[in-house]
Amino acid sequence: MVFTPPGLDSQEREVISKIDEIRQSLRYAISVPSRWCGFLRQTTLARNIRHSNSIEGINVTRDDAMAAVENDEPLSAGKSAWLATIGYRNAMTYSLQLANDPHFEYGEGLIRSLHFMMLQHDLSKNPGRYRPGPIFVEDEKKQQRVYEGPDSQLVPVLMGELVASLNECSDLPVKVRAAMGHLNLVMIHPFSDGNGRMARCLQTLILGREQFIEPHFCSIEEYLGRFTQEYYDVLSRVGRGSWNPQNDCRAWIRFNLVAHFRQATWLLQRTGITQRVWDEVERIASRLGLPERSVTPLVNAAFGYRIKNSLYRAYADVSEQVASKDLRMLVSAGLLVSGGETRGRIYARSKKLEEIYLRNYEPRTNVDPFAQKNLPFPVEGVLVS
Repeated sequence: MVFTPPGLDSQEREVISKIDEIRQSLRYAISVPSRWCGFLRQTTLARNIRHSNSIEGINVTRDDAMAAVENDEPLSAGKSAWLATIGYRNAMTYSLQLANDPHFEYGEGLIRSLHFMMLQHDLSKNPGRYRPGPIFVEDEKKQQRVYEGPDSQLVPVLMGELVASLNECSDLPVKVRAAMGHLNLVMIHPFSDGNGRMARCLQTLILGREQFIEPHFCSIEEYLGRFTQEYYDVLSRVGRGSWNPQNDCRAWIRFNLVAHFRQATWLLQRTGITQRVWDEVERIASRLGLPERSVTPLVNAAFGYRIKNSLYRAYADVSEQVASKDLRMLVSAGLLVSGGETRGRIYARSKKLEEIYLRNYEPRTNVDPFAQKNLPFPVEGVLVS
């Protein structure tokens, strides 16, 4: 027996309807061919990778998360954190590839393969294999054990049940089905390590398979990374210390619906921000007679990402020599500021680019849709970035 979802009440269905309205607006916003959509897609994936790993104490900078997405070298990440970031990138990229595979089917082999991609850099953690013995989750802040996984002998049976439930036809909204896939995997805790990352990756895969919107924009991993303690707290309330699949998981479903509401709103806000910043940068580049290929790296810089020659080459599709010439030109134009030695030179946004970004940002909402009636798109909280 695995966890099963509760029947949805009227308020939960109303919140799901609100989420779908926002996602429909987001779908429309990114459906129009625009150069800035590529930037939004990359930064969204980088955020999801970075924030999901941060839940496990694996921290890299925004620049290094973007470098992972661009298959570039990191600026500052240590070896262990970088390998974990690359592993998660590979698993997420494969999941995104599977989102529209017409021959797709959930299977234990798929889940174990994704796990191997994430942890192959550390064979001591049995990547791709179910755990050989007991497993416990410790709360480092409280210095106490908060969860004990089911007996390792039960793992293959429970994973078989989980996979069967994922392949079943269901009338439940995909956001609920994905939340249940996440919950069951993390509660079974089938691996020696990486269970949280694997559960979040599985949830993103389930959401992407819906194909309502581009799979890059389905994930709530950024949200979970920003609200890590709340994420841990609700799992603790539902799990109650050990494998208890008969427990009520309504609190988990509602937590996920709040996450979807906020994440979808953030993304919709970012489409507007990105388009406005892109338009301003494009106008400046045109007025100064700068090459059109410089717009993408300049927009990256405006959002606070640092630019290297290698990244400029990836964005502009030019040689190292042309990239160096362009970067010097952008510094002379007062749009970038350079620092570091010649081979390791880094370019950051100038005050002019920073002002463009700040002029166009919108606050990121942290409103609870269950606490609101007839809720408009709220804009209170902190900076969207």
